[in-house]
Amino acid sequence: MTEEGRISPPGTARENRKRERTEEARPGRRWEADISTIRVVFGEGRVREVGNLVLDLECRRALLVSDPGIRQAGHVGVAEEALQAAAVKVFTFDTVGENPSTREVEEGVEFAAPHQPDCIVALGGGSAMDCAKGVNLLLTNGGEMADYWGFGRAKTPLLPAIGIPTTAGTGSEAQSFALISDVENHRKMACGDHQARFRSVILDPGLLASAPTTVAAASGLDAVSHAVESFVTTRRNPVSDMLARKAWSLLESQLEEFLSDRASVQARGRVMLASHLAGAAIEQSMLGAAHACANPLTAAFGITHGLAVALMLPHVVRFNSAVVDDDYQKLADLADFPGNGDAGEAVARRIESMRAAAELPKHLQELGVSKAELPALAESAALEWTARFNPRPVSQAELLAIYEAAF
Repeated sequence: MTEEGRISPPGTARENRKRERTEEARPGRRWEADISTIRVVFGEGRVREVGNLVLDLECRRALLVSDPGIRQAGHVGVAEEALQAAAVKVFTFDTVGENPSTREVEEGVEFAAPHQPDCIVALGGGSAMDCAKGVNLLLTNGGEMADYWGFGRAKTPLLPAIGIPTTAGTGSEAQSFALISDVENHRKMACGDHQARFRSVILDPGLLASAPTTVAAASGLDAVSHAVESFVTTRRNPVSDMLARKAWSLLESQLEEFLSDRASVQARGRVMLASHLAGAAIEQSMLGAAHACANPLTAAFGITHGLAVALMLPHVVRFNSAVVDDDYQKLADLADFPGNGDAGEAVARRIESMRAAAELPKHLQELGVSKAELPALAESAALEWTARFNPRPVSQAELLAIYEAAF
């Protein structure tokens, strides 16, 4: 992969840039998003190019969205310095928490509105990315997050945005959806719009070195789940297959090295690239029952998403193998271990071995979930959007069986 990649139909990017540059950049300006082009910048230390990327968007006032941990790690300061060096005014909202809620999005909008930003920079894990997308929707279109539950609900243009992931896991920087928890009922709302995709993405593997071990482990298994689930959904296509296969190959071969040796530049780079590719595969394909099961665990028990999905994924793979074992065989072949006629079991065991290397729990009861609570979890999981894309149909009964297997 080249250090800087562009994906666009021939001529489209050039024509859009020519049109955009005829307009005068001004505070508060709202752009018509060029959804055909995503600029990807890859390499150690390239977070310092964020200021130039903002200028390339012809913007001058950036809302920087991040979280306290990223501030403490020093990354917010680096981004602020890079923006200021490019003569970009920066206004930082860095109080985003884990699993961002409607309250945090509303607080971000309240903070941003007086400053009239003309672009948004999201720096952090999936929480910062999702919160930034939510802020963008409300800042430009008004209303509340529930108004955007679903896809394509924005009526007016969003601000151009740049995504800078500091974890290798969510792949949110490659997606047009934001997952926002309703502060009233804790349901996760998937709010998507083509315009919400980041115009530019910086993949700087050096940012992974400071992630806490628990975060690196949970986010790494989250990326694995994205590759495995997007490979077999009912919406899969040749593009998502290509992206998911490459992501799985990189993660299966590099994740354990990355977790054991965070100083490995090669491992850092490969898992970050894999996470991005898996996120792009989701954009093309969607997810399945493992995520449908994971979301209620986060909502009801506050279990970190990556941890929840890592626990559920092997059991979903075993369940799905009845209808997509040939596809799982392709993943087994990429990982160079035999399926022996039961590829789903082989893939499930490999995921479990990666989970064990990450020192993550393997049973729901270890996380304080009681058996009596499983039916309610299954009822919630059956309502999750991703359940409908699972390759093997699932109802509340099947989901309960999966929870019981994970208990």
